[in-house]
Amino acid sequence: MRRTLLSAAALMALAAPASAETPQAVEVTPDQLLSPYYEALKTKSALPYAGINPVLPAEATLTRIAVGSCNHQSASQHMWAQVASANPQLFLMIGDNVYGDAGWDADAGLESLRRAYALQASHPEFTAFRSGVPMMATWDDHDFGLNDAGGSFPFRRWSETLFETFWGSSEAVKARPGIYESTITGPQGKRVQVIMLDTRFFRSDLKRAGWTKDRPPLGAYLPDGSPEKTVLGEAQWAWLAGELAKPADLRIVVSSTQVITTAHQFEGWTNFPAERTRLLDLLKTREASGLVLLSGDRHAAGIYKVDHGGETIWELTSSSLNLAFGDDIERATQREPDAARVGKFYPIENYGLVDIDWKAKAVTVSLKGNTSATLASQTFGW
Repeated sequence: MRRTLLSAAALMALAAPASAETPQAVEVTPDQLLSPYYEALKTKSALPYAGINPVLPAEATLTRIAVGSCNHQSASQHMWAQVASANPQLFLMIGDNVYGDAGWDADAGLESLRRAYALQASHPEFTAFRSGVPMMATWDDHDFGLNDAGGSFPFRRWSETLFETFWGSSEAVKARPGIYESTITGPQGKRVQVIMLDTRFFRSDLKRAGWTKDRPPLGAYLPDGSPEKTVLGEAQWAWLAGELAKPADLRIVVSSTQVITTAHQFEGWTNFPAERTRLLDLLKTREASGLVLLSGDRHAAGIYKVDHGGETIWELTSSSLNLAFGDDIERATQREPDAARVGKFYPIENYGLVDIDWKAKAVTVSLKGNTSATLASQTFGW
């Protein structure tokens, strides 16, 4: 099928004032310029859809939630059967759910992302899993549109449309910029709040380290504490404060990139130390509840903790489902020493589990390999 491209001349025509007789300065955003183009794309053919997904009953008592990230649409989909074998009640896709920037040729239509979604939807292993297990999703850079991209990505609203269509996002999510959302499930005394943050749509640009002959082994970004820099954007920060004030017994807060660790300078909240502190401080103000952080992105997995304001906060990083960058656990662990990490760093295929013991008021976070063998596990109370 022939692809429609929006030319520079067409963009200029869209931006031109209505009357040449009364010229005036008009500020036009890329979103406004491209809106007619995207409306035309919507009518050309149906956008990819992940398929029907069961609804998690609002009254369900959650005891097991699974989590995963970094799933390449062109790689083996064998991990879906492994996750299903754990019998989770809910699965959280927390970023790089497809790799849509691979092969992107800078077209405004993000055709490579659209193709990636379509291919993922065609896999029977994925559709079988999705038809049986309720799912929630947020994104990371490779399904946002461009490696390490943030709020300055000019085609982010079209990327948002593709995401929301594919995952069947709620009307509340569709009604506002960004894809953040929150749900509360379970009866009083056993309420689980899942907060899915959007760390892409509003995020400020990263501060790059100066060029050196030897590329830094643990990332090329520098911490940027500038007060105008943001990860979530003010609207999402205000929303998050409101969500944390709601009654819940256990809160699961999902960030596509790591929160606790400061041991590397790849992407993560470590790039914005003031924002990281702001998040940890805000979590401390939550209505009384247990708390677990979940993250992905790293193509390696681990369990982390930090003591902040008199509270120990735990984070489970699970990555990746089917795009592991190695299999040498000892080497990966030694390459990235980290005082905040509890145990080893696992660069092999994995998924995560959050098990809730309501009687003991305890949570167990676990990492499972590609045969569902346990890699690491940690139990903590609240």
